[in-house]
Amino acid sequence: MKVAILASGNGTNFEVLARHFKDGDLPGELVLLFCNHPDAPVMERAKRLRIPAVSFTVKSCGGKEEYEQRLLAVLQEYRVDFIALAGYLRVIGPTILDHYAHRIINLHPAWLPEYPGLHSIERAFNDQRAQTGVTVHYIDSGLDSGPIIAQEHVPILPTDTIETLAARVHETEHHLYPQALKQALKKEQN
Repeated sequence: MKVAILASGNGTNFEVLARHFKDGDLPGELVLLFCNHPDAPVMERAKRLRIPAVSFTVKSCGGKEEYEQRLLAVLQEYRVDFIALAGYLRVIGPTILDHYAHRIINLHPAWLPEYPGLHSIERAFNDQRAQTGVTVHYIDSGLDSGPIIAQEHVPILPTDTIETLAARVHETEHHLYPQALKQALKKEQN
């Protein structure tokens, strides 16, 4: 099973997953990082880890439809069977979604269905909730609405700042995502 990771930013979750693939903890082979921001730090992480990386923007393609057609061609060139989103800050459109139905998973920094979309950690913190969480789910045509694979709560402590809460959410992501991806890949192989 050939896996691609799609990311947009710093790439800490990408690096965690890449190390799990390299250590043999995850079934399959990580064959590609795709990033929609050519200057994002995740590109340097991929280079350092010797993972093939491709990057281009919607603007450079002339629009979302052309962007998704080009991305699909790249995924097919690398013979990608399964996609893991790791901080990929774009909605996946029908071009990719239809081709990879039930074979794309996403990591979301909230206890879905609460706080879908962007700024989930900040919204939970500002609402003074007792807890938030991390969710790994399959994607569908909705916003963070696909079937859930795994979730874990993260308490919001009275002493928390947005930064300390975000750090704990990211720690949770780093151990939950590899477990959930392993579960999804094993299910796909059967």
